[in-house]
Amino acid sequence: MNILENYGLKNIYIEEAKNYPKFKLARVIAQYKGLYKIITECNEKLAEISGKFRYEAMESIEFPAVGDYVMVSFDENDSKAIIHKILTRKTTFSRTAVGTSDQVQIIATNIDIVFICMSLNENYNLNRLERYLSITWDSGAVPVIVLTKSDLSKDLLKYIQEVEEISAFSDIIVTTFKEDNIDKFKKYLKKDITTAFIGSSGVGKSTLINEILGENRLETKSISKGDKGKHTTTGREMFVSPFGGVIIDTPGMREIGIQSADVSKYFLEMEDLVNQCKFNNCSHTDEPGCAVKKALINGFIDERRIENYFKLKRESLYDGLTSKELEQQKLNQMFKEVGGLKKARKFIKDKQKRK
Repeated sequence: MNILENYGLKNIYIEEAKNYPKFKLARVIAQYKGLYKIITECNEKLAEISGKFRYEAMESIEFPAVGDYVMVSFDENDSKAIIHKILTRKTTFSRTAVGTSDQVQIIATNIDIVFICMSLNENYNLNRLERYLSITWDSGAVPVIVLTKSDLSKDLLKYIQEVEEISAFSDIIVTTFKEDNIDKFKKYLKKDITTAFIGSSGVGKSTLINEILGENRLETKSISKGDKGKHTTTGREMFVSPFGGVIIDTPGMREIGIQSADVSKYFLEMEDLVNQCKFNNCSHTDEPGCAVKKALINGFIDERRIENYFKLKRESLYDGLTSKELEQQKLNQMFKEVGGLKKARKFIKDKQKRK
């Protein structure tokens, strides 16, 4: 029996692996500092990357991550396997690494369905949900919105309606500690499907995963004073679902960088409105013929969504730039009405000459 088949293995990876007959196919199921846990067709092993791999990798995103299918070598008596190659990633879920402005940190790869968890207490934030939806759609995975701790909500129907309005037709699951939630997830958990739970710390991701797995595989903690979640998960790990496929748990993330994502895939109506504006460089404030301003006045779209769209667009534009490039880009944005920073400087010089 090929154990890999229990870990979401698809035929496309079996076929691609045939290009490397000297190595064996495996999947990364956990990540540690400098080490990886992999599953092969026979068993689990610890693994490290080869010297050549380490030498040729230029950025952090080129290193293996949880969810990757990799080509490895090992002898049966070896305690560790060696990773030589990462197979083509179907989807990549990433964020800006903590403490850096230009380093990308991969959260997980080859995900089919992302469960975006948001609790209905102080964690409730539509802007953050839109951010997660934008990144998920852009990654190639399918988002499913999970509203947790619904028993803490004083106006559940209002929250569900607000989420439905921005869901972009994503499925919505409502959970509570007072009932069995397993049946709500069963239809998404299938043999060749990889799912991942994401969301802020303390929203109940680990509790839900434990419930689905039927055992306490992940540590959970009660919410802290002020009803804010405590951070429990510190790494990324993959678990086999009893209903088929696998589940990836991720660390709690209150904010996640947009990573140059194409937000247009989620904000389709905003993209359409911007393209209808009379002027290409419309700032959507006081210009005549502004389709965005007209839609706001007519109640077609609300101000919060407009502001969040442009915020994410700006963030996507700035993400990954060096500090010098970032400063230049922001200055160009400030002076875009006169054609950018260079033209602004020329305008100022010409004005001074005329004095």
